Amino acid sequence: MTESAAFAAAFPVSRETLERLETFAALLLRWNARINLVGRSTEADLWTRHIADSAQLWRLHAPTKGLWADLGSGAGFPGLVIAALAAETAPDLRIALVESDARKCAFLIEAARAMGLSPTIRTERIEAMPPLQADVLSARALASLETLLEFAAKHRRSDGIALFPKGETVHKEIEAAAQKWRFEHRIHASVTDPRAAIVEVGALSRV
Repeated sequence: MTESAAFAAAFPVSRETLERLETFAALLLRWNARINLVGRSTEADLWTRHIADSAQLWRLHAPTKGLWADLGSGAGFPGLVIAALAAETAPDLRIALVESDARKCAFLIEAARAMGLSPTIRTERIEAMPPLQADVLSARALASLETLLEFAAKHRRSDGIALFPKGETVHKEIEAAAQKWRFEHRIHASVTDPRAAIVEVGALSRV
């Protein structure tokens, strides 16, 4: 079974969606030889380590409308994966990818074009942007939870949610963030790494 077939078995998607993701994976590997999009050591495990790891956020929360904003999109995880999954099942959902690195934004623009997707791609610093008013906010491998909550307070609607994948230090990060923030949260076990989790954040306010 190919990596993409294994992904499709775990995350049932249409043939068109799978083809979009295959196009994305192939383009990423080509670009990764020129600019550092993902760690070279993770290339062989791209479908599990990055694509499935991103897709599980859609499984947790799949809105049909509004704005899903992905901060620090980098190589497109989870933002472009979310855009691919939403294209057929949630065509009214708007997707915004925010990335300050111009080279990575060039990749995001080319990948979105090749995938037949049209997310908004913004080459800006998160701290300097006007509020996005996102219904769903995501960020993967970007910053500490404390910093991510700062971003969420600015860029997420007050009644929205945030989904932040975290590694084995998730509980320490929650404890540290609780020193400055009151926040409703749920911890979802990762389906791709037993040491990892996704922190779903609801209402939040400063301590």
